[in-house]
Amino acid sequence: MATTTFSSYNKMAMALALVLLAVLMAPASSAHLSPNFYHKSCPKLLSLVRAGVRSAVAKEARMGASLLRLHFHDCFVNGCDGSILLDDTPTFLGEQTAAPNNRSVRGFNVIASIKEKIEKICPDVVSCADILTLSARDSVVALGGPSWKVKLGRRDSKTASFSDVSGAIPPQTSTLPTLINRFSTKGLSPKDLVALSGAHTIGKARCLFFKNRIYNETNIDKSFAKERQRNCPRNGGDENRSPFDFRTPNLFNNNYYKNLVEKKALLRSDQVLHDGGSTDSLVELYSHDSAAFESDFVAAMIKMGDIEPLIGLQGEIRKVCSRPN
Repeated sequence: MATTTFSSYNKMAMALALVLLAVLMAPASSAHLSPNFYHKSCPKLLSLVRAGVRSAVAKEARMGASLLRLHFHDCFVNGCDGSILLDDTPTFLGEQTAAPNNRSVRGFNVIASIKEKIEKICPDVVSCADILTLSARDSVVALGGPSWKVKLGRRDSKTASFSDVSGAIPPQTSTLPTLINRFSTKGLSPKDLVALSGAHTIGKARCLFFKNRIYNETNIDKSFAKERQRNCPRNGGDENRSPFDFRTPNLFNNNYYKNLVEKKALLRSDQVLHDGGSTDSLVELYSHDSAAFESDFVAAMIKMGDIEPLIGLQGEIRKVCSRPN
């Protein structure tokens, strides 16, 4: 009887060990993220991030769009893990200088400043990935957009991938099928694609990225194209910038979709959302129903923040966002 009991205990112990091993090896899940993750360990986190973002946006309204875009470019490359924040070194090539990011993504100094303040109060607790996610939400709010509860608990990647960036970030020349496919690989639907594209209600683009459209494409309002040509000559001027939304460039609203309906999108990858394809009806809905846009934008942002987070013992909590510990 004793032998049988011992054998049973052995089997139970082995079964429990296998379950524990499975849990530790399981892929990261957004189910482990929670808006209250830092409620006890860093209760001032939300106010610190909010204050840092508000200050940065007050100095330069465009910074709100930059922080929002930084979060998008982080999440689309191997998940929301703060990898885009890692600087290159003589022995390490990260994501910042890959083609879709090079001389384009910005706001690193804002995240670094916020992290420094947080470290003084809550050292070694809050991840850079979570700071970036909160900053994206607070940027939208600072420019008049909706708010939402951000799920937290992400950890930081110890590395980054230069080679993975171009295959993940859709270029400005993308067709609608390409956009739908790129978003689908991240678990995002066509509705999420159209809603998240509404982030282009704020921010600016370099002439380099829309020059071909305003001079050579036909699905564009002629007067709109001509006006953009004044700041973007056929030869030169590649660094000159124009706002995505010429109506209210520093306010988060649904004017972006009104522009698409009128064929006044700055980028080709924006105009394809309303060009006789499957997403036309959503663009038209958002163009006259700002509440529907904001609701779907919030839902899509939460979904995007759930892309492949590092949790538990994965990754690390960086002391400085620009380098691994």
